[in-house]
Amino acid sequence: MVADSHKVTFQGSQGDQLAARLDLPIGRPRGFALFAHCFSCSKDIYAAARVSKALTEHGWALLRFDFTGLGASEGDFSNTNFSSNVTDLVAAADFLRQDYEAPRLLIGHSLGGAAVLMAASDVPEAVAVATIGAPSDPGHVAHNFAQHIQEIEEKGEAQVTLGGRPFKIKKQFLDDIRSQNVLQAAGSLKKALMVMHAPLDDYVGVENASEIFLAARHPKSFVSLDNADHLLTRKRDAFYVGNVLNCWVERYLPESEMPAEAPQGKEHAVVVQETGTGKYGNYVVAGDHLQFAGEPESVGGDNSGPTPYDYLSAALGACTSITLRMYADLKKLPLKRVAVTLRHEKKHAEDCEECKGKVDHISREIHLEGDLDDEQRARLLEIADRCPVHKSLGAPMVITTVLAE
Repeated sequence: MVADSHKVTFQGSQGDQLAARLDLPIGRPRGFALFAHCFSCSKDIYAAARVSKALTEHGWALLRFDFTGLGASEGDFSNTNFSSNVTDLVAAADFLRQDYEAPRLLIGHSLGGAAVLMAASDVPEAVAVATIGAPSDPGHVAHNFAQHIQEIEEKGEAQVTLGGRPFKIKKQFLDDIRSQNVLQAAGSLKKALMVMHAPLDDYVGVENASEIFLAARHPKSFVSLDNADHLLTRKRDAFYVGNVLNCWVERYLPESEMPAEAPQGKEHAVVVQETGTGKYGNYVVAGDHLQFAGEPESVGGDNSGPTPYDYLSAALGACTSITLRMYADLKKLPLKRVAVTLRHEKKHAEDCEECKGKVDHISREIHLEGDLDDEQRARLLEIADRCPVHKSLGAPMVITTVLAE
């Protein structure tokens, strides 16, 4: 399902407007999640965007935002610290609670993971917290500017380079990260915890994950991210994180909030059942294959899948393509590929020479690739009209309907 992404803003801990992106699923969200990005990163980093996409495909809504002074957010980064990041997170949760729905899941990447552990107690609606490559001590980030620490201590501030960009770090930032106790926060979490970390993470060592996990109380889980890098730059790693989080957090949601399960397929039958989310959304199950059907927004739906008429056209198009392939293989024709474009509409007799009165009209355009001569192309066009679905649509049809017991 394709998510809808909106730019939003809210007031941060220091009164500045923080830039955020709210990624929404098709239909009614099963819940809201809040994502905290890594130190000096932004809401648009690959890890944040891809984890969000994976979760929205499972029906979650997710808010990711730029901390004060970072990305597109207002404010002066030099006046921020770890504590202000934590209060920015609480402000983001307040924004969701007021304008949408309080977050049920808190996710933090790298230093953002330490921040969500600290902020979790101020988000009572959250049932689960997940950290990804998080340090057990916020002071860990000081290694990013270790060569400047003495200057910061002596002069009160220093200009440093982080990720190729200049930042001013003040002594109050150092004092703040040194005063934080993330492990204590983990131990008093009172929410389900997922610790995700790559054993070969050369930025935040896996021993940090061990310390967080051991400090926390049950229910807690650990997932190894195998050979993923710290920033989850590979698409498959970020999507793996999102997919695992979706499966894990379901265990901690009330049963009433669980989405309706897709129906079981039946032999030689297609099963269509409402999804229970959104408007006009339906599961379409054919054997082992699951699809979705819906209606566009123009007629009151939420575009959760192809329309019933789209599926009708798809049936004709697929049958056409398969029939042409079977014929070409049988006759050993040099047909490389078939593409069929179909459009369905209602037409009146005056608009269609073949029609009498108002009828359904499907236009079918067939594209044939391959070293075919004119005679072979003409023959394939004739064969297209012989596909079984075409014959069924053109023949009288009887549909019987009964109520299931």
